[in-house]
Amino acid sequence: MRGMDQTPPPPLRFRKMHGLGNDFVVIDARAGDARVTPALARALGDRHRGVGFDQLAELLPVPEGDAAALRIRFWNADGSTAGACGNATRCVASLAMAETGADALILRTEFGLLPAARRADGLIEVNMGVPALDWTRIPLAEPADTAALPLPGAPGAVSMGNPHCVFFVPDAEDAPLLTDGPHYEHHPMFPERTNVEFAEILAPGDGVDRIRLRVWERGAGVTLACGSGACATVVAAARRGLTGRRAEVVLDGGSLFIDWREDGVRMAGPVAEVFEAALSPAFLALVETGSESAREAAE
Repeated sequence: MRGMDQTPPPPLRFRKMHGLGNDFVVIDARAGDARVTPALARALGDRHRGVGFDQLAELLPVPEGDAAALRIRFWNADGSTAGACGNATRCVASLAMAETGADALILRTEFGLLPAARRADGLIEVNMGVPALDWTRIPLAEPADTAALPLPGAPGAVSMGNPHCVFFVPDAEDAPLLTDGPHYEHHPMFPERTNVEFAEILAPGDGVDRIRLRVWERGAGVTLACGSGACATVVAAARRGLTGRRAEVVLDGGSLFIDWREDGVRMAGPVAEVFEAALSPAFLALVETGSESAREAAE
């Protein structure tokens, strides 16, 4: 709040990006003149009165001497934070590499240091880190076999910095995404809620395992792609012996290429920058005074 100062806040610049239709707002807060709040995230996430996104990536500085080029904080459209977002990490990696001129660098997230690189084929690859498979780290509400949870359909559970519940189904197109997605997101088994994946094992193509995947994201709903979800799905499938540790994951928005190695799960795919713009002072003032959408700006 600005107290007695009625001067509207200055415009706040942002970028709109996406990876396979999984779309993001990126706000650079490294200079300290911008700060994302839950109210701002909710207002921006409104696709009708704000900008709209699946996640928001807030770029933050790192201390001098830190190995990372920058730190990322992830926000959901409901104003909650997320520990990881694979496609947003790839988008930010692309921006940071363009900024620094490097073809490889390290980003810091809540899940730790994540190496990223621009491959020779132009795809942006990020090592999303070693998956967490212990029930306490996902986390679950009680001890359980995370390869096959004691739930209908025996889904697998994996954390890639955020929790995932992976169902293996005969036909991903017919998966009950809109009903079972929100049901399991809020299931008591997941005290921090969870992302929900519905995976169909496809016939290999060119000798590479392939998985058709549809995703309900925690705090966002149905998305065209989910990087951490694709990583978690390959981990869950390999643990069950359904695939090897390398696979092409075919999402609604396109394919990601996943490689689960000893040092972490590598994910590669394309990124796109759509536009740069600025949030108006009127929009920001409404957020500061307690509005959680830009409804009043249109009235």
